[in-house]
Amino acid sequence: MNLFETTAHAASATGPAGDAGWINLVMLGGFVLIFYFLLIRPQNKRRKEHEQLVTALSKGDEVVTAGGIVGQITKVEDDFVKVQINDQVEMRIQKSAVGATLPKGTIKSLG
Repeated sequence: MNLFETTAHAASATGPAGDAGWINLVMLGGFVLIFYFLLIRPQNKRRKEHEQLVTALSKGDEVVTAGGIVGQITKVEDDFVKVQINDQVEMRIQKSAVGATLPKGTIKSLG
């Protein structure tokens, strides 16, 4: 009797091995498509819309920043805009920090 078993037994081939490769490729392709349509494409669309919003900023636009500050643009510079919060306060913020533009008259209806 041997203390360590050293004999190897061959496994019997029960199914076709070629089909498993194609199934794996189809599943991988499916996952790539799911990630593209659920994650990548919507994020690119939002990024493109925000870039259009930032380039279209002009004096007199009423905006809300990513931090929730509401004001009216008084001056547009290269990378910054001056936003008037009230009569005494004017802030310089980055264009990319602008979250959305508001319809004209929104600030008056808030105050």
